[in-house]
Amino acid sequence: MYELLFWQYADDVYLNHHIVYEKLCEQEHVDGLENLPIDVILNRITNVFSTWEKLDDNSWKNSDGLGAFQIKYTEQSIKVDCYGTNGKTMDKLVAVMEEFKCSLYDPQIPARYDDYFE
Repeated sequence: MYELLFWQYADDVYLNHHIVYEKLCEQEHVDGLENLPIDVILNRITNVFSTWEKLDDNSWKNSDGLGAFQIKYTEQSIKVDCYGTNGKTMDKLVAVMEEFKCSLYDPQIPARYDDYFE
C-alpha cells in the first residue's frame, strides 16, 4: 500500500507537516487547516475515474485489475490508500486535489509538495 494525504493550510499558517499528518490519521481536528468540500471532491474523483469499477462510496478498482484505491477523509483532509496503482494513477489523484488547492503530503518520504501554489 502507498499512502497519499492531502490538506489545505489556512493563509499564513505553517505547521510541522508530519505532526499534521499524524493528527489527521487519528481523525483529530487541526487548527490552521481549511475545511474541504468533501462531497464535491469525491464527485470529482468519481468523474475522473469513471472507467474504474466503484466498489463502494470510497473505493475504486481498475477494470483491468491493475490497481485500486480507497479514500478516507475528515472534514479537513483526504487520505488515499493506493494498492498496486501506478504512478499515472497517483498523478491523476494529485491533479484532482490540486484543483481544490490541496497539496500532497507523502508520508513514505516524508515530504509535502506545496510549491505549486506559491
